[in-house]
Amino acid sequence: MPACRIALTLLAFLAFTGSGSAQQSQQVFPLPNGAYPHDVAPAPDGKVWYSAQRNGALGILDPTTGQSREIKLGPKSAPHGVIQGPDGAAWLTDGGQNAIVRVDPATEKVSVWKLPEDTGYTNLNTAVFDKDGMHWFTGQNGFYGRLNPRSGEMEVWKAPRGRGPYGITATPEGDVYYASLAGNHIARIDKATGEATVIEPPTKGQGARRVWSDSKGRIWVSEWNAGQLGLYDPKANSWREWKLPGDKPQAYAVYVDDSDIVWVSDWGADAILSFDPTTEQFTSYPMSEADANVRQILGRPGEVWLPKSGADRLMVIRTARQSQ
Repeated sequence: MPACRIALTLLAFLAFTGSGSAQQSQQVFPLPNGAYPHDVAPAPDGKVWYSAQRNGALGILDPTTGQSREIKLGPKSAPHGVIQGPDGAAWLTDGGQNAIVRVDPATEKVSVWKLPEDTGYTNLNTAVFDKDGMHWFTGQNGFYGRLNPRSGEMEVWKAPRGRGPYGITATPEGDVYYASLAGNHIARIDKATGEATVIEPPTKGQGARRVWSDSKGRIWVSEWNAGQLGLYDPKANSWREWKLPGDKPQAYAVYVDDSDIVWVSDWGADAILSFDPTTEQFTSYPMSEADANVRQILGRPGEVWLPKSGADRLMVIRTARQSQ
């Protein structure tokens, strides 16, 4: 299989007008077979990174040409999450290496920070940087932790209810929250002590999978088992929940864009949903193929990027906000 692939002839386009406040277009980019893009992150140079989980690599897509290539991360690598750090580098949670990995975009140097041996296999999941530049991460086997990129110091804590830590987010104020899929809750981490405080959603057994903060510091939650979108307001200590449309919704990824529109991937409907908190209305964007399996969503102003792990593709929804 070649390291890079021209995808322009295979691109799929859909253009449409949304709810009246925005114009959107969708574009699909095929990736090398077997890439299995788990997570995606826009890069600072206009390119897009993805975690090529089955290939043990950081994938790099150039949307202007449709070309993609991959950088190997190390022996037994199986990256789960990828994000852009404040240093402009790609940072990955690598479950195969049980390590945090950094790839320098200029030199493509790969740096690896192994987790302490006494944690065992943590099943690393997702990461986020707080406003102080600290790197926080989760492990589904019952761990969460912190890496100081400047010193290389790493601390790992056991989650208060064991297995389940999954998605993680930081608020504009710098607070850090994670979701526990197996534990059916979200938790706030005290950055001074490392202690996590459990916060219970109203729906029991909801399967809180991923979390994302909006510009107000409110925490949006994808509730996998319940097929719901949840909202926790830390200032009011209050919850709201909305059932996704359809017969058997399954909310996996959640992301809040620069306009505070919430995006959710619904595996039950093979669709991406946007949710306007002002109108409390969902808008559905069907996938270009069945079983796309969008596991994570990320973006930059005007672009929402989706990794289709089930189809070896990336998709972007471009949104041009219009004046009211």
